[in-house]
Amino acid sequence: MGFIADSLNRVAPSATIAVSSKARELKAAGVDVIGLGAGEPDFDTPENIKQAGIQAIIDGKTKYTAVDGIPELKQAIADKFKRENGLDYSPEECFVAPGGKPIIYNAILATINPGDEVVVPTPYWVSYPDIVKLAGGTPVFAAATLENGFKLQPEDLEAAITPKTKWLIFNCPSNPSGAAYTGAELKGLTDVLLRHPHVWVLTDDMYEHLTYDNFDFRTIVQVEPKLRDRTLTMNGVSKAYAMTGWRIGYCGAPVELIAAMRKLQSQSTSMATSISQWAAVEALNGLQDFIPKNAAMFKERRDLVVKMLNEAQGLVCPTPEGAFYVYPSCKACLGKTTPKGTLLETDEDFVTALLEEKGVAVVQGAAFGLSPFFRISYATSTEALTEGCTRIQDFCAGLK
Repeated sequence: MGFIADSLNRVAPSATIAVSSKARELKAAGVDVIGLGAGEPDFDTPENIKQAGIQAIIDGKTKYTAVDGIPELKQAIADKFKRENGLDYSPEECFVAPGGKPIIYNAILATINPGDEVVVPTPYWVSYPDIVKLAGGTPVFAAATLENGFKLQPEDLEAAITPKTKWLIFNCPSNPSGAAYTGAELKGLTDVLLRHPHVWVLTDDMYEHLTYDNFDFRTIVQVEPKLRDRTLTMNGVSKAYAMTGWRIGYCGAPVELIAAMRKLQSQSTSMATSISQWAAVEALNGLQDFIPKNAAMFKERRDLVVKMLNEAQGLVCPTPEGAFYVYPSCKACLGKTTPKGTLLETDEDFVTALLEEKGVAVVQGAAFGLSPFFRISYATSTEALTEGCTRIQDFCAGLK
């Protein structure tokens, strides 16, 4: 269709949203589906945060705000960075967007020229490469393999960098693998980046508060302060505060980049919702005691899912350090046939047959740039996880 822009042909629809939509459609049609595709906490937004949103409505705080966020939220973000990460960002260096994705979108579109390259470790969150392509840039993939715990190695980062490289997009803990880097592992990467002063870093810390087994979370500028002037440190309230639908993402970055992002956002979404911004002030400034409690529940679910998947014939599931995903290999299941006669040649075949024959919705590894794997989100009830994993075991046992 000649009417649609060529730039849109460079990108694909979000695979994770597609899986969730398909699961919802099947459920609506009466099919017994267990959806393990969506990356969304099943916990409710804490009461104090909800009340702050309600109070904002009552107080008439429902007007336009500054494009890059209300002063109170930008101050709360600066305070959070100082308190939790030891980073000194002024409110002028903080930026608020309607979700984490617009932070990435604004930063990439504001800086990428045709021919610029962006290093993206695989497996990646589905939107990173498509946002780069939409901006006219070229994603360059650096594999973080199963053998390395899905963690990018310094030599692989070094090999991916060229004179055309503008950004490294870095996600820790990782969606989809759950891999998280220790301070020492990050130091290996920051040493490489120090040798390439033309490369900026976008670190996506959205799952910062969801780490397990006493993992000590560090962010890139914490490990190497010399990178501060070319790093965008991104976070948000979606995962830790169970506020996915409130749509608030934020970042700290040099003022020149903030100004460019503000200019772009002024011509696209404008500001994030005023009500959500006031709720986010309460989220960042208020009680944080529920966060470790939620993380403890996620850890129990992680342990259950890892155990059950490793008991399934043909699956290998490493134990992730963070986030709420596992990324098992289905390599030993490929080349086999399902009871209904489907030959499994790819991880996409595997997840399609799993949905059609067992009613379990997961996301194929191809969507995240590393096959043959699939992603399961354990951000759902223990009952659903137990039933889903039992069905996966049955599915694998039935392969011939």
